[in-house]
Amino acid sequence: MNEELAAEGITYRQGQVLAWLALDGDLAQCDLAERMSVEPPSLVPVLDRMERDGLISRDCCPNDRRRKVIRPTVAAKPLWSRVVKCANRVRGRSVRGLNASQEKALLQSLRHVYDNLSGVASGRANDECSAADRAADQT
Repeated sequence: MNEELAAEGITYRQGQVLAWLALDGDLAQCDLAERMSVEPPSLVPVLDRMERDGLISRDCCPNDRRRKVIRPTVAAKPLWSRVVKCANRVRGRSVRGLNASQEKALLQSLRHVYDNLSGVASGRANDECSAADRAADQT
């Protein structure tokens, strides 16, 4: 994905910013960082570059002037379309040679792994991990 996006002049993280803004609309900087699973300060240089390049604007929240709301600019819209095409090409390459049922099984497995690692699976992931850790410690 990095190679595909480099041809568009943006980084993977910048592509993520555009994706979240496309999916969820305008977002507070801290909410955007949370969705991207990064610390808010590490997002600042990414947003600085995007603002400098005219892809986003950072405006004060009307209810809390300390919060910055990130908005895509008009210039971001055609870039977002190209980012989607990049993602589709990468996805196509990643599942090349798989039939539809294999692709579906792969996506289900990847979702399951993600849920396990993020603790989403009904809160069980942390409990199961703790039990597994305890069992491993006893051996």
